[in-house]
Amino acid sequence: MDTKQTALTTIHRALGAKMAPFGGYEMPIQYKGVKIEHHAVRESVGVFDVSHMGEFYVEGPNALTLLQKVCSNAVDKLPVGKAQYNFLPNYNGGVVDDLIVYRLAASCYFIVVNAANIEKDWEWIEKENRAIGAEIRNVSEQTSLLAIQGPKSLTAMQKLTDVNLEDLPFYGVQQGLFADVPNSIIATTGYTGAGGIEVYFPNDKAQSVWEQVLASGAAYHIQPIGLAARDTLRLEMGYCLYGHEIDENTNPIAAGLGWIAKPHESNLAYKWLMNEKAKQQDDQLIGFQISERGIPRADYRLCNTEGEAIGQVTSGTQSPSLNKGIGLGFVKKEYAQPGHEIFVEIREKHIPAVVTQLPFYKVK
Repeated sequence: MDTKQTALTTIHRALGAKMAPFGGYEMPIQYKGVKIEHHAVRESVGVFDVSHMGEFYVEGPNALTLLQKVCSNAVDKLPVGKAQYNFLPNYNGGVVDDLIVYRLAASCYFIVVNAANIEKDWEWIEKENRAIGAEIRNVSEQTSLLAIQGPKSLTAMQKLTDVNLEDLPFYGVQQGLFADVPNSIIATTGYTGAGGIEVYFPNDKAQSVWEQVLASGAAYHIQPIGLAARDTLRLEMGYCLYGHEIDENTNPIAAGLGWIAKPHESNLAYKWLMNEKAKQQDDQLIGFQISERGIPRADYRLCNTEGEAIGQVTSGTQSPSLNKGIGLGFVKKEYAQPGHEIFVEIREKHIPAVVTQLPFYKVK
């Protein structure tokens, strides 16, 4: 399969970005370095090209009916102007994908899915829609997305838009002018825990928008940010990543997603989700922090004090903010309490770690 490009790929190369395939696209992994980019977002403002993500419109009088059938959360409680985190449960107790649902108008929803799952998600939703008849459109190929994240991001971007960014609530969304593009979708969502906005607009405006964002953020030392720093930022917050913490075979309740499992009784997995929420899971997703030198990586074994395997790492990194190794992983429930000592098997050595309350990084 050919690797796709975003509308900004040429610009990333010109900036000297390290590029690599991700989710079927050629994406910038880093520019000046992961630590520099990570701290730029935590302390000021950074801009990510995440145009590889997928976008669908769900509209018309049957839109809510469809979303209540396929989404895990209480979409009927979502007001106009707000966003909601969700997952798509399958029939086998796993996760088709996780996604964000934006309600733009009374009968107009905009949903954003993971790049690697665009085709799969579209087919899943289209199949469930056959008996419902909502109006659905896949605009992934025509849509660019910039995530402008960090504590200075709203101030830095305000002059580019007629939307009062400070008035937008957390997980709010509004359409308006942004960088000379009318009807841009502007949302206070993100994957970093650092605050900021995500902006959706047509591909043919991408270069102009990118240049205006960098110019508007120059006084705040804005930096272009790659996907490597996006991963360290999300891991410090304990956010799930599809293909690591959740997938088609993952129990979403065990993965800590019970808080967004509030399905309508018409949901295709309603009974299963309600049953799972009512019982304690044998395996649970935890966060852990390495006590010595060492960096945990996906698929490393997690062990108890006797050296017995009790689970495995799903994601791990060296935290730039904490300067310590951190990770997420599934363990047996008796080892899941914060403060419990466990061990990570790194190159045949058992490195001590402590189960840690999430998030690892507390936003100031």
